[in-house]
Amino acid sequence: MKGLLKRLLKEEEGQGMAEYGLILALIAVVAIAALVVLGGRIKNKFEEVSNNLQ
Repeated sequence: MKGLLKRLLKEEEGQGMAEYGLILALIAVVAIAALVVLGGRIKNKFEEVSNNLQ
């Protein structure tokens, strides 16, 4: 049993998934921030295109 616990403490495979999760969270925050900053401009452009089509 002690050997199993020592081996589980030494294994570092779980760290990779945690790092991927942090990177994914950072990408999501950047994407949301970009949409908040550019949202008004994008909305105006779509409305302009829609008005020109009518």
